[in-house]
Amino acid sequence: MKNLKDKVINWGIIGCGNIANKFAKDLLTVENTTLYAVASRTQKKADAFALEYNAKKAFASYEALAKDKNIDAVYIATPHALHKENTLLCLEHGIAVLCEKPFAMNSNEVGEMIAKAKEKNVLLMEALWTYFLPHYQYVLDLVKTETYGKILKLEADFGFYRAFNNNARLFNKNLGGGSLLDIGIYPIFAALSTLGIPKNIKADATYFENGADSSCNITFNYENGATALLKSTLVEDTPTEATFYCEKGTIKINSMFHAPSTVTITSNGTDVTKDFGYNTIGYNYEAIHFNELLRQGKTESDIMTFDFSKNLIKLLDDVRSIINLHY
Repeated sequence: MKNLKDKVINWGIIGCGNIANKFAKDLLTVENTTLYAVASRTQKKADAFALEYNAKKAFASYEALAKDKNIDAVYIATPHALHKENTLLCLEHGIAVLCEKPFAMNSNEVGEMIAKAKEKNVLLMEALWTYFLPHYQYVLDLVKTETYGKILKLEADFGFYRAFNNNARLFNKNLGGGSLLDIGIYPIFAALSTLGIPKNIKADATYFENGADSSCNITFNYENGATALLKSTLVEDTPTEATFYCEKGTIKINSMFHAPSTVTITSNGTDVTKDFGYNTIGYNYEAIHFNELLRQGKTESDIMTFDFSKNLIKLLDDVRSIINLHY
């Protein structure tokens, strides 16, 4: 690991799609940090991205970026199916990796990535940004301290309508497209981060003509009697909320619960909504955490731990097995 205690951290971004733009925009708000380089499959796209976000270098290949010794950290924003390959490339060159969720396509791939990070003694973390958002940390604290008692039931959904397009990444089964890996991960994350690993899972799904899942309905049952009702869909707009029904009240993360949002608590017949005053898209929080880990010489996050990422991908694997979804 490099000693970055007093140094401006130079970031690279691999992949120049929609989520990379959001991350780059928020990275500009992070102190002692610079977007040093970007890489795309074409020089033209890399140049345009670099120009927009004032990156010093633009590469037409991921390999060229990984060989630049000035880069301290890389954010991987490519399609799911490329996460393992891109992560291993950067880890081999000693570059810390923040890899977009889902970490990879399955548990075996995630295991390879973690093993390589440990072998190289380099920081690696799954970029599940929700974990680092202040409103979500606030809810986690309420749950952990049982402020409103134990959770009896969780309902979490994530859904929006998109016209099917077999050529779009979102629907491309070969790239991990479909509702489960792309957005179903968020309701599952909400359950795992608050209730833990379920005793058993029930699930069913609908499919597009190309075999990618169009929607998933999932139920987690827990040893203590709690249940989590989870849904992801690409064929209808849903509230995209996470509601925790507790013994002494209800905690609801309002619409777009996975992104900067508000929290409404209902207790004793009274509703109170807390606003967190967000002024960024929200990707800066995971970048700040990652920077802190780098500066401290850490090789694993104490929030988004390797065990958490392994449990998360295992749950996704388990659901895929139940609904007979294979990539």
